[in-house]
This record gives sequence, C-alpha cells and structure tokens, in this order.
Amino acid sequence: MTAGGIIIMVAQFLLSLSLLIILHEWGHYYPAKLFKTKVEKFYLFFDAFGKSLFKKKIGETEYGIGWLPLGGYVKIAGMIDESMDKEQMKQEPQPWEFRSKKPWQRLVIMLGGVTVNFVLAYIILVGMMFVYGEKFIPNSELKEGVVVSEFLQEKIGLKTGDKIISIGGELVKDAGKINKSILLGEGTVVVDRFGERVELDIPVDISGQTAKNDPKSFVTIPLPVIVSKIPDSSINAKSGVNKNWIFKSINNTSITTANFKKTLERLSGQNVEATLYNVKGEEKSYKVDINSEGKIEMVVSTTNKLDELDKIGFYDVSIKEYSFIQSFGAAKNKFVETIIDMITNVKLLVTSYKTGAARGMGSFISIAKIFSPTWDWFKFWDRTVMLSIMLGVLNLLPIPALDGGHAMFTLYEMITKRKPSEKFLEYAQMVGFVIMMIIFVYAFGNDIYRHFIK
Repeated sequence: MTAGGIIIMVAQFLLSLSLLIILHEWGHYYPAKLFKTKVEKFYLFFDAFGKSLFKKKIGETEYGIGWLPLGGYVKIAGMIDESMDKEQMKQEPQPWEFRSKKPWQRLVIMLGGVTVNFVLAYIILVGMMFVYGEKFIPNSELKEGVVVSEFLQEKIGLKTGDKIISIGGELVKDAGKINKSILLGEGTVVVDRFGERVELDIPVDISGQTAKNDPKSFVTIPLPVIVSKIPDSSINAKSGVNKNWIFKSINNTSITTANFKKTLERLSGQNVEATLYNVKGEEKSYKVDINSEGKIEMVVSTTNKLDELDKIGFYDVSIKEYSFIQSFGAAKNKFVETIIDMITNVKLLVTSYKTGAARGMGSFISIAKIFSPTWDWFKFWDRTVMLSIMLGVLNLLPIPALDGGHAMFTLYEMITKRKPSEKFLEYAQMVGFVIMMIIFVYAFGNDIYRHFIK
C-alpha cells in the first residue's frame, strides 16, 4: 500500500471515529442538560495528564480536543466516571449533580450515548439504501464455484470449485456473505461438487481458528486477471497484449484468479494462445510464451469492486433499488442483521475458551484497516454504520466503566430501592477500567503480532 493510500485510510478512520465519538458524547450531554445537570467537560479524545490540543470554556462547560485518540468523554458533575474525581464526591450532593437526579433520569443520561449510536446508524442506512440501493453478486453467478484457502479445505473439507448451496440451513443468495455465514454459521455447509450434493460440518471453533491462521479471506469468489504491466525485459514484451486488458482464456481454458497460476504451471515452457478482452467488450487472441517456471512475466492484478466487475461484464451484479419510503424498511432489515451479527460476535468472544474467537480481536490498527486506501464515500458510510453499531453494542456490556455497567447499577437501584454506596461504585469503576485496559492491551498486542511480527 502506498503512503498516500495509508494517509487516506487513516483520514477516513479519524473522520468516522470523531463523528461517532462527538455524537455519542452528545447523547450523554443533551439529556444531562435537559435534566439541569452540570456538565463540566465535553472532550473529543482524552486530555491525559491535563494536556489538550484545544480547549475553550463556554458557560459552565469546557469543550476541547485531547491529544490521546482513544475515545472521548463528558464529565458530568457528581458522577463516578473515568475521571475518578473523588474530591467532588466527598462533598454534599448538590441539586445540579448527577447523583442528585432521579434514577430514571440517570438511566436516560447513561443510555443516551448508545441510543444516539443506534439512531445514527439507522439514519445513515436509510440514506445509503435510498442513494445507493443494495448491490450484490448473486450466488447463482458463481458458475465456477468458490476459491477456498488450504486452511479451510483442511478444517471443513470445502474445495475450490464447490458451488455453495446453503450454510447453516439458510440458502445462500448473496455471494458476498459466504465468509460471514460460515464464521457465524452452525451445522453444515451444503455444496454442489461436480453435480453431487455434499454436506460438510462447520467446527464450533471455526472463528477462533480462522483468527489464529489469519487468512485475509478464506473463501473468495473467482475474480478477473487483469494485465497491469508488461516489463520491457519480459519474454512477452512484444506479444502485443495491451495494458488493462482482462484474460478470458488460455488454450481454451477459462481464466480467473482461481486457476490462473495452476494453468500457467501446467503449460510451462509452452507458447500458448491467450484470449483477452477490454471494458468495451473488444476481444483479441495473442500468442503468449510461458517460461519454464510457469510464469508469463507480466504484472497482473484483479478487482473485487462490484461496479468494476459489472462494468467489465465479469459478473452480472444485481442491485435492489428503494424509494425513500422503502428505504426505511430496508434499513431496518440491515440494521437488525448487523445488530445480530455484533451480538453473535460478542457471544463468540465470551465463549472464547472453546471458540478461540479472542485471537481475532484487534485495536485501532485493525479498525483503521477496514477503510479504503482510496476515498470511497459508500465504503466510508458503510464502515461508519458498522462502527456506530459496534460502539453501541459494546457500550451496553455490563462492565463497570462502560455505559452498560453504569446502567446495570442504576437498574439494580430501581428494582431493589437500594442505591450502591459511592465507595462501592468507585471500586467497581476501577475494576472496570482495569478490565478495559487488559482487553485493549490484548487487542493491541494481537495487532502488533499480526501486522508487524508474524
């Protein structure tokens, strides 16, 4: 990846993260102000050790940008939070403090952030459904089946060329969801293998094993082989093959990323007939040499962008368009599906002792890498939706220091009519903070190992 691509990827990540943090914290800020609770600070990122990049006090609230980009916060008077302001808690409760408010008001303030996360994700999805619709490659388009990594061939028994029919009892309609369906699926994968129906069991710990082996995409769809460059020193420098043309066949064998390498190896040392075509649909045949090592000495590439695959006619990409009114229903379906996926992933992490899913955890490095190295608004909003829902789901976990932890203690108070002591809440906050730091360090360590050591 080029330096420019990394900068664009990081820029999109920071823009998305900043948007989500500001709106999440506003979700706490607004109900706090609505219930006449004093908000002392509103920060994007953390002003660790009292250092900030920018700050300005307006009214009773200090607004600022911290130097440590690990999140953000609002400091609400009279609330035991990450600031651990014990001195304030030693004073008598004041009417404007969080601890003086009714339990239901405190609950609304604490759940305001995740509520905004979910509402924001849904609103963005409505806009995306209306503007872009839903593009996908129908599973029926995979005439050559799927390409399967050696790892998955060993663990499940899938083979390159298998045509997947169903996963976990659900018919596969969208080819782009095959990987996710296998990771989250239970039961069997049913495939058509050269006309024979074959059922394969999915191991319960497949997500953990996948993370451990770290294949970027363990099931892929066949993609086009595109000529990017022919060096002057190549044995095919004078073949006449044009840059950006796509291989259609070699000696009448249809060519995709699934069989390109093996086809060349099989025909090593020969002069073959290669048929290529371009985006205009023009088609030409050329005489091409394959060296003794099974290489044509051309730089080739591919693409997995749906628009490009549709443009060159490699796949007939389908798109489901929605009216403005229909977009709300389509967004709801996508929203619920994403929520379920997130909850399933959390369950996999909780049961990591048998699934091994924790090995797949990542920190900001992994999150940044889900963004595109080229500026792509569709992908930007798509990733932002995913992160917003992820932020909401994770914050609902009943861990002290998270919104879900605060809500858990407030619900306990509302049910039992007994409020936990402030000393207990302080200790719980510290325990929660330690838990979160352990999780972060573990996830960061995974990233360092995967991206810089392995």
